This record gives sequence, C-alpha cells and structure tokens, in this order.
Amino acid sequence: MPWDDDDAAKQKVAPGVKAQALAAEKAAAQQAKVAAAARVKANELGQIPVLMYHRVVEKVEAPDDLTYQQFRAELERLAREGYVPITAREYVTGRIDVPAGKHPVVLTFDDSSPAQLALDGEGNAMPNTALGILIDVAKRHPGFRPVATMYVTRDMFGRHTPEERAEYLMWLQDKGFDIGNHTHNHINLRGRPKNEVFKEIVAGHRLIIDVIRTPPATIAVPYGNQPSTKSWARRGSSGGVSYDYGGVMLAGYTPAPSPFAKDFDPLGIPRIRSFEKKGDCVRFCSVAWLDWLKQNPDKRYTSDGDVTTVAYPKFKSPFAARAYAKYALPY
Repeated sequence: MPWDDDDAAKQKVAPGVKAQALAAEKAAAQQAKVAAAARVKANELGQIPVLMYHRVVEKVEAPDDLTYQQFRAELERLAREGYVPITAREYVTGRIDVPAGKHPVVLTFDDSSPAQLALDGEGNAMPNTALGILIDVAKRHPGFRPVATMYVTRDMFGRHTPEERAEYLMWLQDKGFDIGNHTHNHINLRGRPKNEVFKEIVAGHRLIIDVIRTPPATIAVPYGNQPSTKSWARRGSSGGVSYDYGGVMLAGYTPAPSPFAKDFDPLGIPRIRSFEKKGDCVRFCSVAWLDWLKQNPDKRYTSDGDVTTVAYPKFKSPFAARAYAKYALPY
C-alpha cells in the first residue's frame, strides 16, 4: 500500500533525525573516553623508562653485568609497579597498547651476548639467560609482556654459522621480540667519515634483513656515541642498501620522552643503565629513576587503555606534539 502524506513527511525528516542521533552517540562515546582517562589519571605525554641491559650472569665480571638475582628483582619490581614491557618499535611508532592505568617500559639488550639468549634442544630459552628469566617472570605476572628489543652485532648470541644465526633471529621474531641494529662490528661512530658510518650501519642492517626480511625500526649506537652528523645514524645508504630508522638509541642518563610529546627527538633517545644506587648510579641508573618516577607519578606515562587516543590532563596541552593533534584526548 502506498505511503500517505504523513508517511512521506516522516521519511523526509528521518535522515536529519538519524544524523542527530549519530552525533549524540558519538559525543556520548567521547565523553565516556574522557571520563575513563580521567579516572585512571592518564598521562600519555609522560616519560617512559627505556632500560639498557648487557650481560645477565651468575657472577659479575664487567661494569654493565647484572646477576640473575639483580635482573629478576628489577623485572619483579616493574611488574609490581604496573609497568608493561613494549618494544622499541612500538615506542617510536606510537603503538603503545597497554592497559588503562599501566605504564610502558622498554627493555633493551645490547651486544647480542649468549648470556641474553641460548636455546635448548626443544627451542626454549635456557632459564639461566636474560630472556629465560624474562619469560619466567611474565608467567608469574599475567599482563607483564615477555617482549624486549635485542640490539644485535656480528657476535649474534655466540652463534657462528649462518644457519644458527638465522635460527636465533627467527626464534626472536616468532616470539614477538624486536630486533634492532647495533652495527656490525660495534665500533665507535664518533668522528668517522660519512661513508664509513654508512658502511658500518648497513653491514649491521644486513645481518638482520638478510635473514628475517623485516627491517629494524631502531638503532642503538655503540657506546652511545653518535656520528658527527647525528642524522647519519638514522638515515643513509651504502652498496645499494639503505636504512631509515624511527629512532636512535643512546647509552643512558634519563627516562625518555613520550613519542607524543614535543620534546621527543628520534635522533637521540636516552636510555637508562640498569643498576642500583651506587657510585655514579646514585642518581642516574635504573633503581634511582624508578624511585623518582614512583615518587613523581605525574611525570610518568600512564595509559588510558585506548591505543587510538593520546590522553592527558588539559593543562599539559602545551607539551603535546602537533603531529598527534587529531588523536588528542585532553580531560
């Protein structure tokens, strides 16, 4: 039966009514996001600890070594205090997907030492290695992701044949670990000519892409020393192979800025040496900085639990990078 005039009039206004309803629904959803961010005191412009590790061993033999007990204790502390590991790739790309109220932490390992990873005959990380301990702590603390970024050199966890090296890199990729460039020979890049810097970085780059094809997202410059022109570490090419990294990791000092903050500088991302409050580490190593972040929670990155937004208190808006303006959720 054809519609009468009243039906036609209703049909004419229906699109407008529908648009208003959709707008109201969208506004309500936005208000709910703002309320949720405020409830957990989200601050996604806050600082993120990027922790730097080397060897994890039974007995300390070098300044950067940690014992099994020291390393496990730090991971346990991170889990208790609401930190969730993310990779350096996730950090520099802004894909920080951690639960509401939690804090991201980036675990990084330099030099690809056998103390970091050794596999048993069944493809499991040996329990007395850094990654074996990390995986065990994650099992004991649900939500504490067993991920890290491994900055590899030609030493490649003590593996010498191409097949063994491929086995380890593929294992890392399969388990969700991030693999970064630490150059081929671990040489100091400071003061070296451009072509030599490019050649060394490309050689390290090829150690990775010749096996897993996925280019690394970041580089950790040996000894924390940048080349004389900082941008050479981030972008360059040699022998027909080019690299373009999202971030250059240094060797220490402070927590790192949020990737959504104005002061984020991909050419020089600070990392924190892992160690207790002794000597030079009284102020500038992991225990000291984790203490400081705990005592100053307003300075720490706290997630709103929504990877599609960048939430923070309105008064912190001057610190937000314009590049992420469309994702901003001030409250």
